Amino acid sequence: MTWKPVSATQTTTGKKTDADMDFVALDQDVKTTLDTLYQTGKLQKDATSPLPNGHRISSLSGTQPTPLGQRSQPVHIQVKRQLKEEELHTTSLPTIPNPFPELCSPSSSPTLSDCSKPPIDGDTQVITIFSEDGMRRSLEVTAAVKARDICQLLVERNRCVDEDSWTLVEMHPDTALERCLEDHELLLEVQATWPLDSESRFIFRKHYAKYELFRNPEPFFPVQLVAGCLDTNAGVPHSQLVQNFINARNCPEIQGFLHIKDKGKKTWKRLYFLLRRSGFYYSTKGTSREPRHLQYFADVNESNIYTVTSRKMYNSPTDFGFCIKLYRMGNGRKDLGVLCSDDEQSRTCWMTAFRLFKLGAQLCLNYQITQHKKKQQSWIQSAAVRNVSQNCLVPMDFSGCTGRVIANPKEASSVAMEEGHAWRKKGTQRHSLPSPCQGSVLSAAIHRTQPWFHGRISREESHRLIIQHGHIDGVFLMRESQRTPKSFVLTLSHHHKTKHFLVVPCEDEGHTYFTVDGGQTKFTDLIQMVEFYQINRGVLPCSLKHYCTRVTL
Repeated sequence: MTWKPVSATQTTTGKKTDADMDFVALDQDVKTTLDTLYQTGKLQKDATSPLPNGHRISSLSGTQPTPLGQRSQPVHIQVKRQLKEEELHTTSLPTIPNPFPELCSPSSSPTLSDCSKPPIDGDTQVITIFSEDGMRRSLEVTAAVKARDICQLLVERNRCVDEDSWTLVEMHPDTALERCLEDHELLLEVQATWPLDSESRFIFRKHYAKYELFRNPEPFFPVQLVAGCLDTNAGVPHSQLVQNFINARNCPEIQGFLHIKDKGKKTWKRLYFLLRRSGFYYSTKGTSREPRHLQYFADVNESNIYTVTSRKMYNSPTDFGFCIKLYRMGNGRKDLGVLCSDDEQSRTCWMTAFRLFKLGAQLCLNYQITQHKKKQQSWIQSAAVRNVSQNCLVPMDFSGCTGRVIANPKEASSVAMEEGHAWRKKGTQRHSLPSPCQGSVLSAAIHRTQPWFHGRISREESHRLIIQHGHIDGVFLMRESQRTPKSFVLTLSHHHKTKHFLVVPCEDEGHTYFTVDGGQTKFTDLIQMVEFYQINRGVLPCSLKHYCTRVTL
């Protein structure tokens, strides 16, 4: 016996009942009525829109009945679910302020600021500082950052000796001009004057003449350039006259001949110039200083003075050129007031007087700030050394079999004096070490680690380094000789002139020494020679005071 499936509208006998017939008729009547309403426009079909999950949702505000025979569409409902435990936990905790709001708001954080946005007033900008060897360091600064702040930061980061000679140099390779920034100058204001397509940059270096005019002003003002003031103040010595002007935060009137380049031409002419507080003038009639013969050349307060680093670019008659440039003037060479002096001392005098006439009181203030800072550092260092010596160190004598404490202050002082001169007695012991000429790699390279040694550079390059570091008495460097094998050259600045001394090796009793005076004074290596001439002048015109160095950023 086989079984057959029975439909929902059929009985077991296979015939439809009356109830089934009524249900089918009712369904047909409802469909007919709905079709009539759609055709007459009295009822609109549901407008549906797709959902992200693939379903469609009705756009009608009201709820429409679902026609029979059609499945109702699911509606996407966004529900914010929260457990009761979480709700009770969050409502029971107190409100804690965010301790690091700058990390949550990148727009207001300097470390998370958008670099693509243009800088506005008060925002930071990135500047690049270069060293002499071409290395660079990028710093983020604000509009209130001064040159003094950047120098202090670089000194600390590079672990340099904190001195007032560190400075930032504004260099323009396109026009071969450079100048040392004053401590109070704002970096962003200086950088704003540069053209966008220029190669201008900031250089971090030492400049020993930065405040030397306050310590020893006489060499900066030669007699021939301040002769007018000497005639007015008859009977006052030259040194006293210059010192009186510096104490009064003023500068004597400078007068003398300078070479001036005709604007737009390649020719030079020699004129008589006068530098006063009211401005820079030149005489149209010889050396006459009468007002009718004076022609106005430049305004001191509205200009900056630069050093010309290339004689070839301007075809100047001497190597001692300088330039006066207005603030609003571009970087074109045609509009620059290029001048040239006869020697380095005259150029230094004109440029120093320009600084004093323009920023006399401000320069004195900058110098006082550096001196006050130096006194604070010296007091802290002396206090620290005094505390350590009192608590931890005592004078000892190890000459016998056992050491003993020296209780007598006079004996301790004499022992200290003997230890101070012990380096002279250790010369015989150092003969056992191989000399540079004997091929030892260690002794041949020991002087190369010193900051004053610059290797195999030319005579012209050494002269350029001396000028860059201030060209005052005692600025020096050591280099290898390019003409004499196994010899060195000591380059020294004295009276604004660069002098070169040949250091040659010599033999004595089987030992090799170095000498600069023909063998009268002998040294086992270059380090001992430099240490000696830093204390004693010897055959040199002055002692070694300031060495030229290059800092790697």
